[in-house]
Amino acid sequence: MKARAIVLALALCFVAAAVCFAADGFMGTWKLNEAKSKIAPGAPKNSTVVYEAAGDNVKVTIDGTDGEGEPLHSEWTGKFDGNDYPVTGDPSVDMRSVKKVNDHSLTATQKKDGKVTTIARIVVSPDGKTRTVTASGTDAKGNKISSTAIYDKQ
Repeated sequence: MKARAIVLALALCFVAAAVCFAADGFMGTWKLNEAKSKIAPGAPKNSTVVYEAAGDNVKVTIDGTDGEGEPLHSEWTGKFDGNDYPVTGDPSVDMRSVKKVNDHSLTATQKKDGKVTTIARIVVSPDGKTRTVTASGTDAKGNKISSTAIYDKQ
């Protein structure tokens, strides 16, 4: 009887965790709406961004082009707790920290060799259909850049 209750309690915990991740407005696939975006010359263009659960972490997979127009695929797995977690696949970034501000907004800081390169604010609309990323920083050549990217939920 106790074993059955424990198994049931664990199952409910897993279901609750899945529901929490599913309800999070950031989770899912986001596609860049180039017509509404203002991407600075020399800034990377993230065409598709996918947020998905990875255990008790969030995995973010980005596909797009770098500042030179070359294909770029990067991945980040971490928590929205403001701590640095490694980025793979992007030669201009090696660490990223993301902090949840509220249910609709995050702040993200990217670093290369311990130096901040980009700071971004990520906001999901109340209806959950649009994601806006306002970023500023420096490109790979040290030039200051500022971009606003608008994404549609897929």
